[in-house]
Amino acid sequence: MAEKTEPAAAAASRLAGEMEVEAYRRLFPLAFLERHLGESVRPDARRLSEARPTTVALGAVSSAHGSALVRLGDTAMLASVKLEVMSPPAESSDEAVEFHMPPICSPLVRPGRPADVAPVISKALEDVLMSSGMLNLKELCLISGKASWLAYLDIYCLNADGSLFDAALISAVAAFTHLEIPLVSVGDDGRVFTVGGNEGKTKFELVNREKRKLTLGDIPFSLTCALHKDSILADPTSEEESIIETYVTVVVDSSDRIVSIQKLGGTVTSMTAVKECISLAKERRRKLREILIDSVEVMEVDQTE
Repeated sequence: MAEKTEPAAAAASRLAGEMEVEAYRRLFPLAFLERHLGESVRPDARRLSEARPTTVALGAVSSAHGSALVRLGDTAMLASVKLEVMSPPAESSDEAVEFHMPPICSPLVRPGRPADVAPVISKALEDVLMSSGMLNLKELCLISGKASWLAYLDIYCLNADGSLFDAALISAVAAFTHLEIPLVSVGDDGRVFTVGGNEGKTKFELVNREKRKLTLGDIPFSLTCALHKDSILADPTSEEESIIETYVTVVVDSSDRIVSIQKLGGTVTSMTAVKECISLAKERRRKLREILIDSVEVMEVDQTE
């Protein structure tokens, strides 16, 4: 039995209607958005307070000591942590966090011209990771006063579709969750070097007897909200970010303590709106923690198979 096909006239009418809506969306983006907000819905059909689907895949980079691939809607981040032995120990961690936006991530990024937002996100990430207390720097010490680990965190934005800091922070946290500190030994010349596998265990006297995970403290999670008139839009897309001027990013830790609050652009924001953003960030933190726990369980199952 032949399938029923849409009459040509009806198909043409539907296509014309879709083209008209798309033209209106491009020509009058603010009016298009406000029509949706009037119905308490967003152009992508989400509720105003609803974040996009989020996935975390650990171990995405085999050459890194810790890595993760994170998708937040259509925003995609790849984070990798690499450890290097520093002898004598480094006195600072300057430039240990780098956020990269290659041209493939957005048509707004031009080859040879770094995105203006990249160094801003790099600095914000480093500040949050250090101030949250997630990392215990004493755990990076190998030989007191002689050698320590220096962790380099690189985050690559593979696709930029809004809420870049939120996605970058999730990927950083996930990469450190996956991080495994390698075995190290000391050579005859006193140089500390990494060794691998069972061969390393038999040939060299080890400083650390087994590979181990970092003990993470209070883990930070963030939520960015776009504020437009009386509406608060959680986890804005790049389209929404291009229309709305005011943003509030709230970072809370695993104990629901506020790590930082940043407001970008726009006019003065009411305390009521800020409190609502904090409430949404705490709710989002609980969901992200569950997603991170699930990703660890999936990795452990894969390793046993």
